[in-house]
Amino acid sequence: MDQFVPQSATPYHLLEPAADAAGRTSPYLSLKGAVRAWIVCYINQGNAATILLSPLQASAVAGTGSKAISACRITTKLDEASTSFTQQTEATTYTTDAGVKKKIVIFELDCAKVLDQANSFDCIAVSTGASNAANITSALLWIQHGHQGATLFNPLVD
Repeated sequence: MDQFVPQSATPYHLLEPAADAAGRTSPYLSLKGAVRAWIVCYINQGNAATILLSPLQASAVAGTGSKAISACRITTKLDEASTSFTQQTEATTYTTDAGVKKKIVIFELDCAKVLDQANSFDCIAVSTGASNAANITSALLWIQHGHQGATLFNPLVD
């Protein structure tokens, strides 16, 4: 697997670890000024029910006009006993297998390719599908800023 987080990337919370029986959607964060971002999902799968992970884009941090992103690179590690990551087929979503294991799923977002920037879509969130209460999901967003400086953009505001 390529180095997925450069030193210039900053992490932000998307989903706090929680039981995920009904599914949930994270807050939207702005990627204005970003060139690349990674949604890193960590799952402690305690039940053999699969989990759908869906990155979403919107035109404002309020979730305005929410819709799916374009296909992106997806990398997974579906067994904590493994040291290897596997490159998956580019897609807009990823569904875990039913294995009761700890898993990492990484969506690599090249902002110019996966966001509808022509229509001012520059905010990102992640959604989980309905699963089982024994499945604990969480996610971080790592943002690589377009330029370095004393003040970086605030992803919490439009």
